Amino acid sequence: MVIKPKSLLKNKALNKWNLFWLISGPISIFMIINLLAVDTSTGAGISEMIQFSVRWAVPFVYLVIATSSVQILFPGPFSRWLMRNRKYIGLCFAVAMAWQALFIFIMSYFFHEYYYSDVYYFRDEIEGSIGYIFLPAMVLTSFNFGSKLLTPKQWKLLHTSGIYFLWAYPFSVYWWNLYYYENPVLIDYVFYWVGFVAFALRIVAWGKQRYELSKRIDPNYKTPIESKMLGGLFIIFGLLVSASGLYWQDLITSLFTCFSMVRRT
Repeated sequence: MVIKPKSLLKNKALNKWNLFWLISGPISIFMIINLLAVDTSTGAGISEMIQFSVRWAVPFVYLVIATSSVQILFPGPFSRWLMRNRKYIGLCFAVAMAWQALFIFIMSYFFHEYYYSDVYYFRDEIEGSIGYIFLPAMVLTSFNFGSKLLTPKQWKLLHTSGIYFLWAYPFSVYWWNLYYYENPVLIDYVFYWVGFVAFALRIVAWGKQRYELSKRIDPNYKTPIESKMLGGLFIIFGLLVSASGLYWQDLITSLFTCFSMVRRT
């Protein structure tokens, strides 16, 4: 008996709450297994668990931010399945981040000397705190009882700004891992470029929507050649900048540092 992919994607086990438990359960199991394997009596061990939990969380936030774009660019059974389960995929991200929050609390409370001497950066603290403000608010308003507290415009503003921030934070972390810190590992490259593609899909989907809107208004509409050339140059520039941070990071950092020093004086 051959199971068709379309039928498989409609299976109850792969949809909504069943999908959530199917993903979040193994996430928690792997967290516990890794927790038992590391030395949790040291700050370094808890720091390893923080990194481990983030690596489980990042793919889900990338998937959430790309879902609507995939539906626009590649309509079909799989993209409809993604749209149908976007909330539950986002909740899986929240589960992994809840584990990270637990390990951060353990680190800051029980290993505060290690935390402030080896881990703490004020910038990361601010960015992480903003993320942990957005995330609970987005989770609560994903359900009817929470969404009723907001107007449709407020709900859209919260979830749009929140998902962009939750995408940008890990994406920037992996950018720094590649172009600032020494000895990046394979997972840094993977998560950086997957995050780049996820956001690029949104840009392309936005362009497609704009084009289709123009075609509905004027069936004879054609994109001006100047716009095509400008868009192509913008894409090439973005790819070059994204792939060459190793060569311009020091210059840009020094320029901003000099600017901030002038402002202070």
